[in-house]
Amino acid sequence: MGTPDFASPSLNSLINSSDFDVISVYTQPDKPTGRKQILTPPPIKVLAQKVDILVYQPIKIKTETENIKNLTPDLIVVVAYGQIIPQEILDIPTYGCINIHGSLLPKYRGSACLQAPILNGDKETGVTIMQMDAGLDTGPIIKQIKIELQGTESLSDLHDRLSQLGADNIKETLLSYCRGEIEIKAQNNDQASYVSLIKKDDGHINPKKEAFYCERQVRAYHPWPGAYLLLPNGEHLKIITAKIADGSAGKTIGEIYSQEGGIYLSCGQNSLHILKLQRENRNALDASDFLKGNQDIISLIAT
Repeated sequence: MGTPDFASPSLNSLINSSDFDVISVYTQPDKPTGRKQILTPPPIKVLAQKVDILVYQPIKIKTETENIKNLTPDLIVVVAYGQIIPQEILDIPTYGCINIHGSLLPKYRGSACLQAPILNGDKETGVTIMQMDAGLDTGPIIKQIKIELQGTESLSDLHDRLSQLGADNIKETLLSYCRGEIEIKAQNNDQASYVSLIKKDDGHINPKKEAFYCERQVRAYHPWPGAYLLLPNGEHLKIITAKIADGSAGKTIGEIYSQEGGIYLSCGQNSLHILKLQRENRNALDASDFLKGNQDIISLIAT
């Protein structure tokens, strides 16, 4: 059970393993995407159909209880499926339902587990392979794999790294788990934190905040929903890459200014050096090219 690109490496790993037989895939329904709203299948569906695996796409997974019983699975592996799985389905497989979660539980339960360590400036993150229960990411831990963070990762970087990390570890972990070779451990609920679904407005950069936080927003929300400044005319100025700059050259908080051919945003503390940006309905440009045709943004006060 999975839906987005994050789940694809793990499914591919199981498909290519001689120890497992993937009998079916559950994923979310096709959705309209893009400006033309073209009905598009989830990445997991595309991958499954390439190798003739049966695909189910229920609007609500709870309606599939009897069908899943008839499939008689030994295991259900869940990676970013996008629906809460009820207890009556969790109880069906011989060895239960196993989830690959993109954080070091119990920290960052919930959907925004990839963005949270970037936003919070964490020194490490990782993947948790866990036994599912009826709660939200509350089940006992089978295995955790940690990685160090350098403080330069974007969401897309971390997404690809963690999705592959889960895929690289799922086969051997499942085999050891089914053989009873792993002692699963309950999570410490006192250490738990929750991160809710990201909304488009979360990408709004508030210049009153310190530059280090604004820079983390840029990385945590690239490519979606994208970090942006709100200009006085209501335009969203998208910030694609940036770094922290010392000082603010005596500018007003929120002021966009140019210095030595670069573009800067004066923040609550220090400045954000904007390296690549994009105006609405235009192409993304490096700062030097952007300035050639967009001098009108200089001296504007973003909010």
